[in-house]
Amino acid sequence: MTSAGEKGGTVRQHPVVTRFAPSPTGFLHIGGARTALFNWLFARHHGGKALLRIEDTDRARSTQEAIDAIIDGLGWLGMDWDEPPVFQSERGARHVEVAELLLAHDHAYRCYSTQEELGEMRAAQRAAQQPLRYDGRWRDRDPSQAPPGAPFVVRLKTPGDGEAIIEDAVQGPVRVANAEIDDYIILRSDGTPTYMLAAVVDDHDMGVTHVIRGDDHLNNAFRQLPIIRAMNGIEGKWYEPVYAHIPLIHGSDGAKLSKRHGALGVEAYRDEMGVLPEALFNYLLRLGWGYGDTEVISRDNAVRLFDLDGVGKSPARFDLAKLQNLNGLYIREADDTRLAELAAKRVTGEPDVGLLTQAMAFLKTRAKDLDELAEGSAFLFATRPLELTEKAEGLLTNEACERLATIHALLDAQTDWTSATLEASLKSKAEELGVGLGKLAQPMRAALTGQTTSPGIFDVLVLLGRDESLARIAAQANAPAGPRI
Repeated sequence: MTSAGEKGGTVRQHPVVTRFAPSPTGFLHIGGARTALFNWLFARHHGGKALLRIEDTDRARSTQEAIDAIIDGLGWLGMDWDEPPVFQSERGARHVEVAELLLAHDHAYRCYSTQEELGEMRAAQRAAQQPLRYDGRWRDRDPSQAPPGAPFVVRLKTPGDGEAIIEDAVQGPVRVANAEIDDYIILRSDGTPTYMLAAVVDDHDMGVTHVIRGDDHLNNAFRQLPIIRAMNGIEGKWYEPVYAHIPLIHGSDGAKLSKRHGALGVEAYRDEMGVLPEALFNYLLRLGWGYGDTEVISRDNAVRLFDLDGVGKSPARFDLAKLQNLNGLYIREADDTRLAELAAKRVTGEPDVGLLTQAMAFLKTRAKDLDELAEGSAFLFATRPLELTEKAEGLLTNEACERLATIHALLDAQTDWTSATLEASLKSKAEELGVGLGKLAQPMRAALTGQTTSPGIFDVLVLLGRDESLARIAAQANAPAGPRI
């Protein structure tokens, strides 16, 4: 479906095609990941296409490592693309072709201004407290007035009067006076295209219907529209996309998101912080988009519910604690075998994944990330003599070690090594000794795990097994006398 656009352009609304277009000059930023997610969800919600374009025209800063990291990070988050990635650097000839068409139809011109002349122009504008913009000095001049062989750039002829209006799907109607947009460069002096030209040409050739990106690009939309409208007059069927400029992400203090607010790259949340992809997916979804008070939203429900009318106009605030709490919820819901395999990579040595899987039901109830799962499971693979934390060592007083000897004798006689039976025996012994169960469980936990926190003590006994449990208790019950009191 199409409708007439302003000044001869056309607006295409269906079928939906979105694109995510990162520059591969570094890691996949958390803000970029959210932009990708919104594009992907909007396309999936409307049964359209989600495309990926790598804007690698800055050859000096673009790296294959960054390209791989971006594609890997997006895949880890569960975003797939409907066509192979488009690499902008491979499309230079097409960009130049469009620039030449604009030149041939008087929508662009050659500018022979030298750097010295441009510097003088900007200095004069500063002195007069005027906006710094190109003054169009070569707009109506004949190229023959330039010295023979002089280098030049190609500038777009932008409208000089009136105003442009964008009905932004997030920001609402936005107006900009055309006089504020100077005749910007579309081809550099070496013949290479600038971002402004390349992005517009690629969006057209890829059939993009909706440009969903950060609101720091809002001004770019007003600069890019003249290319679309000019080319529509030249070739026809150059459609104006629906623009949706989403507010940027701020830190919890309201300032622009930076390293001091937490990790900025997606891989850091995966590799260093132990966040599950479904948790980060859910959290990014709720950064600037909402569906009532619902916080936990599955991937399938996100596709079903997401639309641009749920995107807010105010910057979203990144809250690391909220992400960690959400990650804990997803960990508790995750498959034990999967969690064990992920946690095993964070445990020193070569842990028994089968034992780790068995332990997950107990470990995941309190963990907020994969590192906490790995740390919580460390006691399973520790070797004797067990290294004790300072707090654990403090629990092993002389009186506690005497009780450990009593517990050892009790457990050594136990034939049914199950959690329920072990609990019943220990409770009975505590009553016999006239003490609370904690007086027995606390030194047991220290002896069995070397820590003061762990899964339930009877689950620990079952997980370690009879022989190892008895050996660890005996090691502390018979430990040489030291500073214990």
